Amino acid sequence: MSTLLRLTAASLRNRRLTVALTMLSIALSVALLLGVERLREETRAGFAATVSGTDLIVGARSSPAHLMLSSVFHIGNPTNSIRPESHDWVAARPEVAWTIPLALGDSHRGYRVLGTTEAFFTHYRFGEGRGLAFSSGNPFTGERDAVLGAEVAARLGYRPGQRIVLAHGAGDVSFIEHDEQPFQVVGILRPTGTPVDRSVQVPLRGLALLHAAEQDDGDPLAAALHAHLTPEGATSALTAALVGLKQRGAALGLQRTIGEYAGEPLTAVMPGPTLMEIWEIAGLAERALLGVSVMVVVVGLAGMLVALLTSLGERRREMAVLRAIGARPAHVFALILLEAVLLTLAGIAVGTVALQAGLHFGQDAILSTLGLPVAARWPSAHEGWLLLLVASAGTLIGLLPAWRIYRHSLADGMTPRL
Repeated sequence: MSTLLRLTAASLRNRRLTVALTMLSIALSVALLLGVERLREETRAGFAATVSGTDLIVGARSSPAHLMLSSVFHIGNPTNSIRPESHDWVAARPEVAWTIPLALGDSHRGYRVLGTTEAFFTHYRFGEGRGLAFSSGNPFTGERDAVLGAEVAARLGYRPGQRIVLAHGAGDVSFIEHDEQPFQVVGILRPTGTPVDRSVQVPLRGLALLHAAEQDDGDPLAAALHAHLTPEGATSALTAALVGLKQRGAALGLQRTIGEYAGEPLTAVMPGPTLMEIWEIAGLAERALLGVSVMVVVVGLAGMLVALLTSLGERRREMAVLRAIGARPAHVFALILLEAVLLTLAGIAVGTVALQAGLHFGQDAILSTLGLPVAARWPSAHEGWLLLLVASAGTLIGLLPAWRIYRHSLADGMTPRL
């Protein structure tokens, strides 16, 4: 066996340029496969952990998926709002430990503005129960204070003390800007990998006063857009509310009670089941990414097969010499097969190490660009099975050129050529 390994190593060194290119092709394919798989896992985990510790999300009557997307992911617009009195009724229930009121509808340079209270920074949880933390500054205390998500601050270059102007509308196009009533940045949150990174948090009362003052100015368009506001109490209608319970077992009973509330039509959803329902819809893109990466691996292995097959004609003289010094056809077969196995294993090793290095040095860039906290770690059990499949596929691919050289060596042995 040692002699066979030495012969294989010598043969690979003799064709080092072709071998290096083939190994690089496999390494890039494996790195892409593992990278996509890692992103899939982190995306799924991050999606499921966008909000944790919240037992119910309460909003106007709509589908659970729509309520979750609009209130937590800030995708789309809520179908309706709920009155502050309805939120107060929910907060006063004996089962409820805390609530976080939310009000959406405004934006700042394409980023959503979230009207809320100090309870947002105290009770909001993501991941495995992680709370919000500040990279600089503090939570808002005044009516004109604003707290920025990590992506908003990084992309727009804001620091505490700067002033920002809010605008109507939730997209890149703003209808009305509140130029005369700016907010002051008082804090910047650390990255969370959730929609919080892409939002601006302001006090509910400040948001309501902003709209009330606008109505007082006699702007007919603003009045039409915010007819639901009550300037006297400076209280804005709410988009939704996150609810935490004293005992999680009370969630189903309270969900039913909220659904039967007589004050206005309300919907209460449990985040966990609704997130899984949404993921089933978004999972098509996830599976498509995996399919693309698998095809790239197939292309890489096919390149190895082509390299081995095209070299067979040039290596018949080499095989004839081996036969002349006593090598049997089985030895020649094993030599070619071992080359394929070594090329595959080397490509897997190089691709895995390259991925870990890339994630180690680029995890901050990935977090700021994709919002995903992808840490460098060695392959999981699932990824290990994928690598085993790649190694098995490389071995099977090596059987074809090994069999062809085996047949050639038999023919050359029986009819030697000069």
